[in-house]
Amino acid sequence: MQKKLNLNIKYREGFRPFAPSVLAEDAKLFFNLTQDSPYMLLTAQVNQNALSDIPSDYNELTMKDRLYVNRGELQAITHVDFSARVQTVRKEVNPAFHYLLSAMKAKTGKGVLINTSFNVRGEPIVNTPEDAYRCFMSTEMDFLVINSFIFTKEKQPNWQDKAFWKREFKKD
Repeated sequence: MQKKLNLNIKYREGFRPFAPSVLAEDAKLFFNLTQDSPYMLLTAQVNQNALSDIPSDYNELTMKDRLYVNRGELQAITHVDFSARVQTVRKEVNPAFHYLLSAMKAKTGKGVLINTSFNVRGEPIVNTPEDAYRCFMSTEMDFLVINSFIFTKEKQPNWQDKAFWKREFKKD
């Protein structure tokens, strides 16, 4: 997922990590974190119980090769040094996002999702529904959710406005 998001949606280097958003009440299950981190300002090590056994030569591998080693059950948000820039989500602060994470936990057993800015390399962060749709149609995203609306790429009209970042930046 990390590679797909970086190369096919964000159009940036494949090694860049993504941050996890986690239910605040479950954060200690996955991360060595002693306080809330509602603004993604803290980096924490991923707990050992959420990591996989790694090859004995892991530290000798190149950065690119380390990316493709299974590091654990939270692979997409576990950086190659086994850290993550965590966002904790409390119900009383962000009830809608907490509800989404709780629904994810009910479905998967883990109230954790990838959190990334909604933009591509060289572009500002999406600010309006029009920006969101343009970004959706100009990238390889499959779905876009805006409030209670779900847009499926294959059901959208042909999009002619090809974004400049596809021409200007080469995928690594």
